[in-house]
Amino acid sequence: MIDIESFETILNELSEELPVAFYDELNLGIVISENEKIHPKSAASPLYILGEYRHDMVGRGIVIYYGSFMQCYGGASEQVLRQKMRETLRHEFRHHMESRAGLRDLEIIDKMEIEAMTGQKSDY
Repeated sequence: MIDIESFETILNELSEELPVAFYDELNLGIVISENEKIHPKSAASPLYILGEYRHDMVGRGIVIYYGSFMQCYGGASEQVLRQKMRETLRHEFRHHMESRAGLRDLEIIDKMEIEAMTGQKSDY
């Protein structure tokens, strides 16, 4: 299992792969939460949320859940963990870019996937 400091180092490296323009209007930046987060529609087995894009009155930001990553990939190699972190970070940046453009395509796709995994209809 990787410690949170190493996780942060990897996330910083992955963040530097992205163009500077992606960070426009991301005033809350990228934050690592030590916690795990479970989707509220999880049933028998927990559905861990790895990352989350937030856009509210305070601003726009991305939260990456270290605890969720450790629950899902704590025993994985650093290479696998790095790839999952890259995928999650880019997924959350896509939410950011779509939000800035007034689009919700990925949000709709995410809701459909959650419905398929949980068997529960969304409020969307």
